[in-house]
Parts: sequence; structure tokens; C-alpha cells
Amino acid sequence: MIKTKVSRVRPDKVDQLKAWLAEGMRRSDEIRETFVAEGVTHEQGFLLSTADGPVFVYVVECADYDAAVRAFHDSPFPIDAEHKAVLAEVLDGELDVPLLIDVRL
Repeated sequence: MIKTKVSRVRPDKVDQLKAWLAEGMRRSDEIRETFVAEGVTHEQGFLLSTADGPVFVYVVECADYDAAVRAFHDSPFPIDAEHKAVLAEVLDGELDVPLLIDVRL
């Protein structure tokens, strides 16, 4: 299953978000360790510049999204605690984006 979230980014926090995601790339081994616990196989993040301000698009692939969310919420991994803290600071609410196509085998 693929799950996508689209969130507003506080304009004054864009550099902080970019820095955190760059750190995530440097700490990808830690992230992969959390994937095993969460049942996640792939994550991607995109930063878009829009007329209404910056937007972060987060995409996750996993077998059971609800189980992955629970595992992330209860995670003992320091990187997950850091991730929660950074996103709480830089994001400014999810956008309701209609799903227009969803085709799978």
C-alpha cells in the first residue's frame, strides 16, 4: 500500500525541514532499522513551492499503514522521536488533497 500526506510548511521553517531531511539521508541506516519495526518498505518526501506557500508531500509504502503508524507512535528509536519533534515544529497542518487515481495489482 502507498499512503501520501500533503502538509503545509511554515515558511520560516523550510530550511529546518530541508536540513532534517538531509540528516535523514545521512542516517539512512537508522531509518531502515525503523522500517523493519514498522513494516515500511519505502519513504519519499518532496518539498513544493506553491502560490500559497511551501508544501511537503510525504509518501510511504508499507503492507499495513495503520500498523506502521502505531509502530511509529510507540517507537523506541531516537530518530523517530527526533522526526516527530521536527515535523511538529515545521509543519502547519495537512491539506485535503483528493485522490484522483489509485490503480494496483
